[in-house]
Amino acid sequence: MSSQSGAPGPDNPGPHGPGDRGEPDPRHPRPGEQLFEHLLAGAHAAAAMELPGVAQRFADAIGLDRIDVYLVDLQQRCLVSLADGPPTLDVDTTVAGSAYRAHALRVEEPADGRIVAWLPLIDGAERLGVIGATAAALDVALLRRCRMLASVLAMTITSKRASSDSFARRTRAETMRLPAEMLRAFLPPRTIGNSHVISTAVLEPAYEIGGDAFDHSLTPATLHVAILDAMGHNLASGLTTAVAMAGCRNARRAGAQLPELVDTIQDALAGWLPEQFCTGILAQLDLAEGVLRWCNCGHPPPLLIRDHRVLDRALERPAQPPLGTPASLAEVAWQVHEQALEPGDRVLMYTDGVTELRTGGGAEYGLERFTDSIIRATAAGEPAPEALRQLIHSILDRQDNQLRDDATLLLLEWRPPSAL
Repeated sequence: MSSQSGAPGPDNPGPHGPGDRGEPDPRHPRPGEQLFEHLLAGAHAAAAMELPGVAQRFADAIGLDRIDVYLVDLQQRCLVSLADGPPTLDVDTTVAGSAYRAHALRVEEPADGRIVAWLPLIDGAERLGVIGATAAALDVALLRRCRMLASVLAMTITSKRASSDSFARRTRAETMRLPAEMLRAFLPPRTIGNSHVISTAVLEPAYEIGGDAFDHSLTPATLHVAILDAMGHNLASGLTTAVAMAGCRNARRAGAQLPELVDTIQDALAGWLPEQFCTGILAQLDLAEGVLRWCNCGHPPPLLIRDHRVLDRALERPAQPPLGTPASLAEVAWQVHEQALEPGDRVLMYTDGVTELRTGGGAEYGLERFTDSIIRATAAGEPAPEALRQLIHSILDRQDNQLRDDATLLLLEWRPPSAL
């Protein structure tokens, strides 16, 4: 039996239906919901370099003069425009760079009387760049919509950069060598993290890495990290590291414990690249208890940073043979070392390309100078990604940005919620 005109039904909610007492009617979205829906639809459909146009259409709809989108370059020294703004902005000296460094809103008042709000583009824990929102005035509601735009753009950029060369071209200042191109295709995001932990890494020389790599991954209970350094500095070195990383991930995703994981890498290198080897540290951090477990395969020991001090030899343990060593050493029983961390502790892993650098006078950079640089970089209380950025730049600046060997750093910080 059909409903009579005016009677309650699917098209007539009656006296007690949605909207009768000021309640929202789900069949009629509010203007803010429509804006968000259009933004999401536009971002999903856009090609990589069409995103600034999508952002500007959203800016027009919410009353902004303009939106500028900037991505950080490969070495995190400058912010590169994706559209019509100034082509680059320095990370260390500009207001936009301050927003990137601090992971926070920064406001600038240019000479034209407008206001520019700079907001960081962050996907999870990974810093991608910034957006600049220009308007005659900014209020809380407008800033909320700018943050919404920044979140959508960060997720969209992350999802599209793997299938587009456009972002890579914009964020590179030099031509990349083939071994570096191959290794970078394997790398995870530079920074990952959650409320318990953060892990962040850098590699230099950015365009010429040959055999270094890092890996990190999160499960609900564990942070997995690895740092690898292959013999040599050529395509064979890159292949060695790529095979080692693939073996590491394959075993880890099958639920292997650390000794089994090391054995998997050992077998892969022995089977596919019997003349090659690499050093490395494979580690796991229990997120609830803060217990770090690791195997050291011929690699420099990690450093423990507590209260802005490097604790002398706190994580130094006897190193075992490198990965890919001759079959006579393949039956070694891999030792798993353990260290209980305190909330706020940081652990820094590095390759020997850092400590074996040469100073201007030809002397080796060495562990002592490296330790001093770490203390300076962490003493200001910067977040781990920013502290690591400053650390690698201080090392590069000593070398006039010219390294003769790969230098890789991986910094993890345990920060359980109870300690925040």
